[in-house]
Amino acid sequence: MTAVTIECCPPIARRPLDETEAAELAVLLKAVADPVRLRLLSMIGSNAGGETCVCDLTVAFDLTAPTISHHLKILRTAGLIDGERRGTWVYYRLIPETVTRLGTLFTPLAETASQ
Repeated sequence: MTAVTIECCPPIARRPLDETEAAELAVLLKAVADPVRLRLLSMIGSNAGGETCVCDLTVAFDLTAPTISHHLKILRTAGLIDGERRGTWVYYRLIPETVTRLGTLFTPLAETASQ
């Protein structure tokens, strides 16, 4: 077995970020730096089908629907989630590449074994 190093986005400890990277990552960090948005992101990402209806998200909070919509818009604008309207409801799902980019910022480089 040979270990292969996969580099998506270098962790913050590997090398200094340039201005563009720092600005892009700051948008992502700002988007998740709110408890409601962080919970929304985790609810969407952990749902068994890979997507969650906005109707299920709004009932989980003691907030108005417009407030939840505002938080979802921030996550969507940051590129962390995407949505699809189906009739009356919008179904949200994570954008794996963006979530992975955020996740690898503070973790060691991923190593996988190939057989």
